[in-house]
Amino acid sequence: MTDTPRPEIDTTVPHSARIWDYWLGGKDNYPVDREAGDAVLRILPGIAVSAKQDRAFLGRAVRFLVSQGIRQFLDLGTGLPTVDNTHEVAQRVAPDSRIVYVDNDPLVLAHARALLTSSEQGACDYIEADIRDTRAVLSEAARTLDFDRPIALMLLGVLNHVLDDDQAQRLVADLLSALAPGSHLVISHTCDATTEELDGEAMRRAVREVMERGGTPIRARSPEEIEALFAGTRLLEPGVVSCSRWRPEPSPWREPEVPHFSGVGVVPGAP
Repeated sequence: MTDTPRPEIDTTVPHSARIWDYWLGGKDNYPVDREAGDAVLRILPGIAVSAKQDRAFLGRAVRFLVSQGIRQFLDLGTGLPTVDNTHEVAQRVAPDSRIVYVDNDPLVLAHARALLTSSEQGACDYIEADIRDTRAVLSEAARTLDFDRPIALMLLGVLNHVLDDDQAQRLVADLLSALAPGSHLVISHTCDATTEELDGEAMRRAVREVMERGGTPIRARSPEEIEALFAGTRLLEPGVVSCSRWRPEPSPWREPEVPHFSGVGVVPGAP
């Protein structure tokens, strides 16, 4: 752990991780979070479904990565533990997987033990750090992960809290520069695309609603802006798409689009 002073839990303003927990049906949230979550639901009635689809994407992506031989995961912006966290999905298939979580949320810290339950063959660690401090993140993660071997860099629902495009791209580039060829980048991100199924303006109104309530700063990006975050990687099929449509499980029907888009890229070169 770092020596950074731990922030106090503020229950007077909504927090994105707790709102997300509320949408997922969790119990680690407060009235202010539920009020903000309900306000967003009035604008985007399907946002809770989107949260669940984003979680399902995590599972599919991790299982895919394990099938590609990945056994190391660096999960930034972990959020509150729920069912099928990264280490649970990975170690269910490959018990020797090693996972490092990174977050600086005090409520996540309170639940760190739930995140740190690893299989005997693998390892699981937690770093208390701001993801923008990439030097500290990489230094601490090296205690558990071997940076000479491929690593999956997981950035799910976290880059939308980095409002400046240049800063977000630099953050990703700094992290990727430390990874071995054959590593993978996984991103999911709030999206304001307007399609036959999605209302981008409604998403922008929902973002303003949360921020006007004093919630965690957040922004939605277009699919093109999200794709720009994959610079330096080879984006895998089907590219940046609604997380419900990234390699979905076989089904007789087509999953509806949701306003969280995702993608997976690979760092070029032989692993």
